[in-house]
Amino acid sequence: MNDDQTKTADGWPEVEVQKLTPVKPHDGPAALKDGESAKDIVVKPIQPQIAKEMVIRGHYSHKVAPSSCLNFGVFWKGKLEGVLQYGHPIDKRKSLTLVRDTEWNGFLELNRMYMSPVLPKNTESRALAVTLRMIRKNLPHVKWVVSYADGTQAGSGTIYRASGFVLTGVRKNQTILYVPSMDECFAKLSFTHNKAFKVYERIKQETGVDVREVMGGAASVDKVIKALGAVILQGYQVRYLYFLDAAYRAKMNVPELPYNELKKLEWPPGIR
Repeated sequence: MNDDQTKTADGWPEVEVQKLTPVKPHDGPAALKDGESAKDIVVKPIQPQIAKEMVIRGHYSHKVAPSSCLNFGVFWKGKLEGVLQYGHPIDKRKSLTLVRDTEWNGFLELNRMYMSPVLPKNTESRALAVTLRMIRKNLPHVKWVVSYADGTQAGSGTIYRASGFVLTGVRKNQTILYVPSMDECFAKLSFTHNKAFKVYERIKQETGVDVREVMGGAASVDKVIKALGAVILQGYQVRYLYFLDAAYRAKMNVPELPYNELKKLEWPPGIR
């Protein structure tokens, strides 16, 4: 990209993106022709609404992160087949303390990553590497990226480990709730962040439970959990950091853990 290219307010280059309709999920990987591999994917910025639609349709959570601000599409044979969304953590102030000397806009969170089953093997790590290089090149003030593996529903972070992320935290899940009457999972923060009213309205529509009334103005969600008959999912939340600026690795305020620590834990069935 040219140095004189117009940039947005947050420093990201303006790009022309064709409006595309996300493809429907596929039944399995496409047959590869000789020589085809994950190196043949094309990764480029896409419009937020397109990324949102694909995450809602394909990601296991079916939820978007409201703070996402960088949206990348993964194209295979001309079709949009995956998406990566970067943005800010819900609790940005707390995340900022993970690495000292970090500016307020000096880090990002990988909020969502979804890849269609049609994509070739190793697409996740390839797409991740490409987007990280793009961020390093175009947003030099961003020094590191944080991401969380959901070890209750998705996995322990195999892709992050393969991509050189640093393991910095493993915590038994106390934040992801399953609501049987809705057959849906929610993070506890869904009930307390500044857009929680949308969650309240949908829960009331589907279950009849008025979350505002149940909470009674308090920040605790324990009463809501009881009223909804929700259960805390078994498993772990796993935190990883990736350093776009290698000098910041020495500035971590949290310990670097060996990957072998994950093998000592008892994971839910199907989680690895």
